[in-house]
Amino acid sequence: MRALVIHAPKDLRTEDWQDEAPGEGQVLIRTEAGGICGSDLHYYNHGGFGPVKIKEPMVLGHEVSGRVAELGSGVEGLSVGDLVSINPSRPCGSCAYCLEGAPNHCLNMRFYGSAMPFPHIQGAFRQALVADAAQCVKADGLTAGEAAMAEPLSVALHATRRAGDLLGKRVLVTGCGPIGVLAVLSARRAGAAEIVATDLEDKALSHAAKSGADRTINVVSEPDGLGDYAGGKGYFDVLYEASGAQPALVSALAVMRPRGVVVQLGMGGDMTLPMMQITGKELELRGSFRFHEEFFLAVELMSKGLIDVKPLITHTLGIDDAIEAFELAGDRSQVMKAQIAFA
Repeated sequence: MRALVIHAPKDLRTEDWQDEAPGEGQVLIRTEAGGICGSDLHYYNHGGFGPVKIKEPMVLGHEVSGRVAELGSGVEGLSVGDLVSINPSRPCGSCAYCLEGAPNHCLNMRFYGSAMPFPHIQGAFRQALVADAAQCVKADGLTAGEAAMAEPLSVALHATRRAGDLLGKRVLVTGCGPIGVLAVLSARRAGAAEIVATDLEDKALSHAAKSGADRTINVVSEPDGLGDYAGGKGYFDVLYEASGAQPALVSALAVMRPRGVVVQLGMGGDMTLPMMQITGKELELRGSFRFHEEFFLAVELMSKGLIDVKPLITHTLGIDDAIEAFELAGDRSQVMKAQIAFA
């Protein structure tokens, strides 16, 4: 089979990769669709992010779906031919954080396509993949592309859980890439009464509007657009900060109501924050990292038609055009979510 292997910045190769056979409790999956994530782009463009750097060739990818091709012994609930979303998160289940109900912080996490540990955890951008049956969720009624969106939707759902009760709340979303737009969809599903979204690109904001944002603000063409919400110590109850950019977070804090909740899920680097403003307003700053049980909910919400991710998939290219797909994925003026078709 073939796989997409990163060797160095801008050195992505389509290579032969070893075939595998499923063991007990495992399944062999013929991969059909894979979404290019922000972390994939960091590996492609820069060889990593922050202190995380590629030290050996690594298969990229973690947003994938495919069809079951073979069952290992002891597997129940799956059949050959089933389309499944594949959860890339594989916590150990036995460390301190797993045992206290925080498996997304597993000390021995095996997350597809991660250079954090060494040897690296190989990714899922390959034509065939052996996975634990427990990672696989049947994606009834979905396309392969939609099924591959379960992972980024899970990130937004976990952030929504971290935000707490959203029923009737006023919500601000800063950064309208795929995660930000999925946050709009998730917040609306959770009962938000009003959602405002900001970004630098009109194309991204159009997706946010179509996904349920009541108002969108281009902070380049409307630099004072959030000023409408600054009176009376602020307007918004909850912030999803999905850009990872310090200016976006700082400007948003000015329009947060006292005792509002700030959920930071964008990962753009360290920030310097106005702590006196956070203290004076008694704001709650909550991080949001990955997900776990939300993966199964993500597939269920999509399968029931309660969250529609299909409009976010703007480009699909074949494995032979992977470099073009990665270059496109980095162009936010054109692309929301670029996927690779492996079948």
